Amino acid sequence: MTGSSVQSPVWHPFTQHALEPAMKRIIRTDGAWLFDEAGSAILDAISSWWVITHGHRHPRIMEAIRNACDAYDQIIFAEFTHEPAEELARGLLAIAPAGLAHVFYSDSGSTCVEVALKMALGFFHNSGAPRSRIVVMEHSYHGDTVGTMSAGARGVFNAAYESLLFSVDRLPFPEPGQEQNTLDAFEALCRSGQVAALLIEPLVLGAGGMRMYPASVLAELKRIAGQHHTLLIADEVMTGWGRTGTLFACNQGDVMPDILCTSKGLTGGALPLAATLCSPEIFDAHLSTDRSRTFFHSSSYTANPIACAAGLANLAVWKDEPVLDRIQSLQTLHQQRLKRFAEDPRFSNVRQAGTIAALDLNVPASGYLSNVGPKLRAFFRSRNLLIRPLGNVIYLMTPYCIDEAGLDCAYNGIDEAADIFAGTR
Repeated sequence: MTGSSVQSPVWHPFTQHALEPAMKRIIRTDGAWLFDEAGSAILDAISSWWVITHGHRHPRIMEAIRNACDAYDQIIFAEFTHEPAEELARGLLAIAPAGLAHVFYSDSGSTCVEVALKMALGFFHNSGAPRSRIVVMEHSYHGDTVGTMSAGARGVFNAAYESLLFSVDRLPFPEPGQEQNTLDAFEALCRSGQVAALLIEPLVLGAGGMRMYPASVLAELKRIAGQHHTLLIADEVMTGWGRTGTLFACNQGDVMPDILCTSKGLTGGALPLAATLCSPEIFDAHLSTDRSRTFFHSSSYTANPIACAAGLANLAVWKDEPVLDRIQSLQTLHQQRLKRFAEDPRFSNVRQAGTIAALDLNVPASGYLSNVGPKLRAFFRSRNLLIRPLGNVIYLMTPYCIDEAGLDCAYNGIDEAADIFAGTR
């Protein structure tokens, strides 16, 4: 009896089990593809929730994991260090935007953003001039822990936990032609002298609907923050590792954040690992003979050596292989294929940032909870395409190894879905 034909005790993420069919069991992955127990090949058009960069089971990363298993398992990181973590930290700082000097490891995108928020508040607290306000952009998403839910958009996702969440100040999204409204709103908030940090997804708001804005806005937000001694936290969990066309989105506009959060593609997607990079000033504010100024954060699996070894192998892939050339080629392939939808009345807001392509299906009810979302997912499943629309927003974020034939499968599936669902109620 196969796993999909019996009742499973597993509770899956972002899944309403009363409505969803039994989960397909994946038995193997390779490149841009997933293979299920029935023998079907499924195109992973969203990089398994944006984590797989070079492709599933990249040989160098898999080899590094196997080799690390011969020497390591978990080591308490509050008491010891190890070479994979040390080398990876040095490697990250060498390629990150200038001005970052220290690396704090954690386990996921949510936790590395929580770390960043605590670093920012701790910096001002330990400096003797406490600040408590955090500014974010509307529609943003930073994770599902309590702190990151507080910083993200409020709605059905966190309504049950509202009593636990702290308040933040929200900037209007810089819609085309209205960018100055965002900048003016941030300037006004900073004048209070109480803003500790601006927490922002650079260039692309991911789960908020793949909303895109120019690097010039990001650069101006950083300038305003610097004027008012406010920290800029760049949440590069999704946008990092080439997704927007450069290694980090902050590279566009020469933005130097005070704190940078990275996860997902940090190990090429092979193992969970996250890192929060910060400026020397933030580290130094916690450095003291007074133990009460310690940065009080950890998790049991901080800096897992095997995950760090995967991260090191990912750095080697970026150094030795033409990854940016692949990204440029993929960018061009998306541009060519998006043209067919540019004037298509079934779609609106056809857009692209690097290797991320997105378009809104024109239906009467838009937004994340649009009824068309589950219908689209079911349709794509029937075509062996892993595409998870954000309501009526259809997007592609494939591994960089995808070939033209695979990309054509995804775009043809989108075209076919639009024939069925565009304009429907």
